[in-house]
Amino acid sequence: MGADAGHLSRGGSASIPALSIVVDTSGIYAFLVHTQTGHADVVETVRRVLDDGRDLSTTSYVVLETISLVQHRVGLAPLHDFVEHVMPMLSVTWVAEALHRRGVQRMFRENRRRLSLVDCVSFEFMRERGLREALALDSDFVGAGFRVLPAASS
Repeated sequence: MGADAGHLSRGGSASIPALSIVVDTSGIYAFLVHTQTGHADVVETVRRVLDDGRDLSTTSYVVLETISLVQHRVGLAPLHDFVEHVMPMLSVTWVAEALHRRGVQRMFRENRRRLSLVDCVSFEFMRERGLREALALDSDFVGAGFRVLPAASS
């Protein structure tokens, strides 16, 4: 990562490199929790993405969801690891009202009870910036037409 690693963007697409990969809560959680299914594959994918000079982008909604999930499921020590060691690797875009509204509209348009607002905001974030890949273990990204890394095993 370059000198901008870990910077927080306020939503301007100019700060999102063309080679960005969007990081979902499921990807972060698998990265942090070694007993989580897909952990080794996610760790290897993150290494490869960073070695290739690609940016790990996400939204403030994913950060909030991750903090809540990690704190609830595995405690404060792993949450501290996330904040101190993983967050600096992420380029976080704060969700503004317009992106939030597009995510809500998409959620209602999709009309699926188990499709979260966080995912819908991520889909709109990706669409808006022309991003096609997500570090995610969430099949909803594939259903929305995005490529998921690590690739599902056959």
